[in-house]
Amino acid sequence: MELWDAYDRNLEKIEGMTLIRGEKIPEGVYHLVCDVIVRHTDGEYLLMQRDSRKHYGGMWEATAGGSALQGESPLECALRELREETGIHAEKLEEVGRVQSAGRNTVYCEFLCVTDCTKDSILLQEGETSDYRWVTRDELLSMKKDELVTQRMQQFVEELQAGRTVLAQ
Repeated sequence: MELWDAYDRNLEKIEGMTLIRGEKIPEGVYHLVCDVIVRHTDGEYLLMQRDSRKHYGGMWEATAGGSALQGESPLECALRELREETGIHAEKLEEVGRVQSAGRNTVYCEFLCVTDCTKDSILLQEGETSDYRWVTRDELLSMKKDELVTQRMQQFVEELQAGRTVLAQ
């Protein structure tokens, strides 16, 4: 059983309330999901392919991430998810944004990891990811909407195209 902290829409923890993965989250209550966008020092982005058994199986995503476990801060969650899904051990990440999804009762914290890791050292997480690849900014921008998972990934790409994000550097 996976336990989550409960938050309000401003990501303030609601004391005395615990959420359980798979159970309905009450209206006005949120859980925390952290995503990490990985950019190599050479400017390429890491894409991870979702395991075929997962929702959106076979599609690519530009982040490593998942739900924060009870007691984890956003940064702790992001570092753990990055390590679990890619094998990258980062010491610091830059928070680059927060997105609230009332329809999903979720607050997403987005982080950027700039790394100089050896590109062939990425480790896949059994049951989560089945492949990875490094792509240039232009390759990422040219990906079709049916290749990239989730509307948030598509929004990320649109922000890159418009030059409206710190990730475009």
